Amino acid sequence: MTIPLSLIDFATVYKGERPGDAFRRSVEWAQNAERLGYRRIWYSEHHNMKSIASSAPAVLIAHVGAHTESINLGSGGVMLPNHAPLVIAEQFGTLAELYPGRIDLGLGRAPGTDQMTLRALRRDARAAERFPQDVQELNGYLNGDSLIPGVEATPGKGTNVPLYILGSSLFGAQLAAQLGMPYSFASHFAPAALTQAVQVYRETYQPSERHPEPYVIAAVNVTAADSEEEAQEQNRIVRRNRVQTMAARGKSLTDEELDLLVDSPAGRQILGMLQYSAVGTGEQVADYLTDFAEHAQADELMVSLNSPSTAESLRSMEVLADSWYGKDGNA
Repeated sequence: MTIPLSLIDFATVYKGERPGDAFRRSVEWAQNAERLGYRRIWYSEHHNMKSIASSAPAVLIAHVGAHTESINLGSGGVMLPNHAPLVIAEQFGTLAELYPGRIDLGLGRAPGTDQMTLRALRRDARAAERFPQDVQELNGYLNGDSLIPGVEATPGKGTNVPLYILGSSLFGAQLAAQLGMPYSFASHFAPAALTQAVQVYRETYQPSERHPEPYVIAAVNVTAADSEEEAQEQNRIVRRNRVQTMAARGKSLTDEELDLLVDSPAGRQILGMLQYSAVGTGEQVADYLTDFAEHAQADELMVSLNSPSTAESLRSMEVLADSWYGKDGNA
């Protein structure tokens, strides 16, 4: 049986755009993904990043939910140490009441930003250490069994919004296994520990009432096009843009300067983050994803579409769905 495909949407703000342009594109993405048979779309909490507009996942989910009908929408993830668990329970409880059965809540412990922005967020320096306890407190609010006497989430109580632990190291794998929760690994940008983390998660998994079996979502980059040559050229542009964004820190570079940066140790390190990337025609990408799913022991794949333009990313979404699910777009 074909395992489901889902999508990550970073609400990318391209040069010359406003965040509102990214949000309109997110609606179009979700509508197309819904039509093509993708299971869910997740939005990740980032702060102080000019090219990423998904700083408030709950607000963006509410907007996209109003323009779609069935696709699951969620966070991939909410960086829980940035927030009080009660506030997140109320936000996602509200979403669950608005869109019953369609809301996911992926949780991470990374800050999703830089050290200066951490201070602006008023984040406690020790907040990440409380992540396991905060996850359990949040879960209590959502399932109607609050760990804080006399405090309930309204909305939130009894919505049972499904929680997913996100990670890129053994910590998240061990926590998800201990709590009996699904686990999503960020292998689209942190490939190093994928196989070890999934192995630890599966071998140490403690069944819960809601999740008697372990469940793994593995993230992977995809650039699909109508020809291999077109896909390779798109991927080349995406890789160069990634290096410029991360290593040049907003500085304008000539093509020659960017060539040198791409070939530098810093550039090679950035490109190494994209180790798990499927590039090619629909058939080539589907073959890669089949092998990757087996390699990652994944029950579901979370796809980051790496294309240099809106039109190309929408076409990539279609090419992948046609090859994976068939022309009818049904899982």
